[in-house]
Amino acid sequence: MIKIEVNNQSIEAKKGETILTALKRAGIKVPTLCHMENLAPTGACRMCVVQVEGRPGLIPSCAYPVENGMKIQTHSNRVLRARKTIVELLLADHPDDCLYCVRNGNCELQRLAEEFQVQQRRYTGKKCDYKVDMSSPAIVRDPAKCILCGRCVRMCEEVQGVSCIDFVGRGSKTIVGTAFDQGLNVSSCVNCGQCIKVCPTGALSEKSQVKQVLAALRDPEKIVVVQHAPSVSVTLAEEFGMKPGVDICGIMVSALRRMGFDKVFDTAFTADLTIMEEASELVHRIQTGGKLPMMTSCSPGWVNFVEKFYPDLIDNISSCKSPQQMMGAVIKSYFAQREGIDPTNIYSVSIMPCTAKKFEAQRPEMNNKNVFDVDAVLTTRELARMIRSHGLDINSLSSDLADSPFGQRSSAGKLFGATGGVMEAALRTAYHLLTGEELKDLTLKPLRGLKGVKHMQVSIAGLDLKVAVVSGLGNARKLLEEIRSGRENLHFIEVMTCPGGCIDGGGQPLGTDLQAVRKRMQALYKIDRDDHLQCSHHNKEVQRLYEEFLGEPLSEKSHHLLHTHYTQRKVSVNRN
Repeated sequence: MIKIEVNNQSIEAKKGETILTALKRAGIKVPTLCHMENLAPTGACRMCVVQVEGRPGLIPSCAYPVENGMKIQTHSNRVLRARKTIVELLLADHPDDCLYCVRNGNCELQRLAEEFQVQQRRYTGKKCDYKVDMSSPAIVRDPAKCILCGRCVRMCEEVQGVSCIDFVGRGSKTIVGTAFDQGLNVSSCVNCGQCIKVCPTGALSEKSQVKQVLAALRDPEKIVVVQHAPSVSVTLAEEFGMKPGVDICGIMVSALRRMGFDKVFDTAFTADLTIMEEASELVHRIQTGGKLPMMTSCSPGWVNFVEKFYPDLIDNISSCKSPQQMMGAVIKSYFAQREGIDPTNIYSVSIMPCTAKKFEAQRPEMNNKNVFDVDAVLTTRELARMIRSHGLDINSLSSDLADSPFGQRSSAGKLFGATGGVMEAALRTAYHLLTGEELKDLTLKPLRGLKGVKHMQVSIAGLDLKVAVVSGLGNARKLLEEIRSGRENLHFIEVMTCPGGCIDGGGQPLGTDLQAVRKRMQALYKIDRDDHLQCSHHNKEVQRLYEEFLGEPLSEKSHHLLHTHYTQRKVSVNRN
């Protein structure tokens, strides 16, 4: 440790760390725009500049290492003037439509303008005539609101390994765009939405379907049903100022009913259903010499990633639909038949932590005779906006239960919300299918936590089952390259598109940090620890669905409703 002086106070710093890191640990706030935790600094935005004694110019604290005896001023008049000028220059050609912007009230540029008391326009720049890119089924891109911080570019390239967007042009003509300035729909974008999570302004946002859902709720001819994903209940509370990791599942169900949804179902039910099918498929592949390693299929951004970048490995992906699509399928078949409702009169909505789910719901594979499994997908953020617009006070709502026949869930289904959860749930059931017994210790600790790549070996009925868990597509790319190169010692791989899994999906609350994600994960682990129903194969409502409708896992009927097949998706660009 070394000593440095900050604002006339002595603090300790670690040798080799940046000034910004030392300041954060000491509780001294310095604004940033381009900085991203755990990635190499770029020093591009200059918002984090500080004044260092003996240096002629201001120093970017995110990129400058500490030195013993260094004397720093973080909020001198010179520093504050520089930061204010940077904000004013960014606003010079920024659209004046804050009241209409999806990020109004939750915009980092807006917050900095308020912090530095930017109350008039001192600089005027030429307004750029950019077109809003609405081509993607999941993501809206508005280049006019981009401040060139580069966070979306770095997330897409360095973390996710997709490289869909990059800096294009030079100097004042630089923009962030796709190849040949084409729409996101014909780019290599996998719709994960991680770019939205890191964007400080409204330059990137999810394509909202709130308007369509509200129209359906007002239509007396429609039976409007809604499902909510396992991770949403432990993240929604943050949108209303509560601490990360608070589970408000029952309150959320109550809010959905108050808004007019006819039925509220729990997607963790079809997470259990997914496990019954997926674990059975894994056992079948192992016993019959099928394609291994089998890879999970519940994360649509991951499936899209394989289709575009690793089409030779498509057959390794499980044929199971995701829990969202399985729920949509059984709602418009079993539920419709049971209730005597024409499936075309059912409007099926899902609340998801993921923007890629919007893309998945519109896939042609999810359309059965012109009836889509799911009609609309809302993110956690969109649900929060709907709750506010209905004047509902989360703090005053009583807790409620989801509806049957798709309301019961095991805690294994709930674990789907965190990286490793699908694998943990699948192994609990696979062990039972192969041995007829239960795992002695249902908590598989090597599969838990936020580590990007995790491995485990489980002995089941004389078979040493080797599994891997991966979150973040950059990590997935590394593992897939190993498989392409001949790695053959894995049987089953779980991949989540987003780092940490669905608890940090592209549709989750903006501006969260790693500590918040950990608390969400711990909330799911607590639910699993305290629940009496911890295995998918013990879910009685799932058992009833098989008895009354599906027959058994991997039956002809379950294949028709709950399984699909994927094909290579070429990344084509119209160059004319």
